[in-house]
Parts: sequence; C-alpha cells; structure tokens
Amino acid sequence: MASQPVARMTEEEYLALERKAEYRSEYIDGEVYAMAGASWKHDQIVQDLGLSLRSKLRGTRCRTFGDNVRVRIPQTRMYTYPDLGIVCGPPQFADDQKGTLVNPIVLIEVLSDSTRNYDQGDKFAHYRRLESLREYVMLEQDAPHVEHYTRQADGSWLLREYDGLDARVTLASAGCELALAEIYENLEPPTA
Repeated sequence: MASQPVARMTEEEYLALERKAEYRSEYIDGEVYAMAGASWKHDQIVQDLGLSLRSKLRGTRCRTFGDNVRVRIPQTRMYTYPDLGIVCGPPQFADDQKGTLVNPIVLIEVLSDSTRNYDQGDKFAHYRRLESLREYVMLEQDAPHVEHYTRQADGSWLLREYDGLDARVTLASAGCELALAEIYENLEPPTA
C-alpha cells in the first residue's frame, strides 16, 4: 500500500470508481490508496496455492476466492483485496453487486518487500476485526516460510511458523492441509 492516500471520498464513490477502474485501490476510512503490482514469484505462489486449495476443498462447503474479490471490514471502513481467501458456507456480500465479500474465514497474503510491514501490521489489525475470520496466513516469496495465525476462543491470535518444503500447514477452519512443497513447487531453488 502507498504511504500517502491518492484520494479522499465516500464509500459509495469509491465503489462506483472501483467497479470501472483498470487498477485496484484499497479504501480505508475515506481514503483511497493505490495498490502495488505483484512480482512473478508472488503470482506463481498465489496460483499454485489457489490450485492446491481448490482441489483440497472440492466437495466441501468451503470455496476459495482470489484477488479480484474485495473484502469489506465494516468496523474500520476498509475495502481490500487479499491475495487469496476461503469462505465456508454461503458467501455474504456487502451489496447486490456481489463483488465485496464480508464473511471470509481464511485470508492469505504473499509478502513482498514493499508490503511486508503493512501485511504483518496495520492490515492484520484490520483483518482481526472481521468476526468471521478464523485464520490469517502470510507466505514468504523467496523461501518456503509461512506465518499462520489462528483465532483462539478468547479472541487472541496464536502464531505458528513453518519452514522448509517438508512442512505442512493445517487450516482447521476449512478442514484442509497445505504442503509447502506444493505451494513453492514453481520457484527456483534458493541460491547458496
């Protein structure tokens, strides 16, 4: 996310503009921020993860969604585009356009140098306000490393970290497991 907003507008103005825009923007409490583009590695991880999740969730009540679906956090008046997410049961939308989801249970971001601090800090603070959210996953681009946060019964968040291609991450709320070897299969091996 850019450090400075590019415009100030109402939610209605933002949504009208966003539905016609060639480039996506994030909206936080009246301010619009341009979103950064993604790298080749970022895109490969998102695609491999999406394919893996889609096959694991086939036949269940859970579905994946990609970065073309907005998520709204009503408590902080935020609209954003996570890299990937999971919704279980009927998707709930902010309006009849069905482009803004309000009930994801898992949100996933691939970290980059330009978004790392934001994804781990302010963006996660917004995400934690979503009542439906049970798990937040952040993946490194350059090495098989995952930070996996799980909401606990008391509302706190538990962090588990996974390293290496042999690691597996359990997404309990969606009833599936992710093998890091599948997620990172199309990346070049790390250089020594």
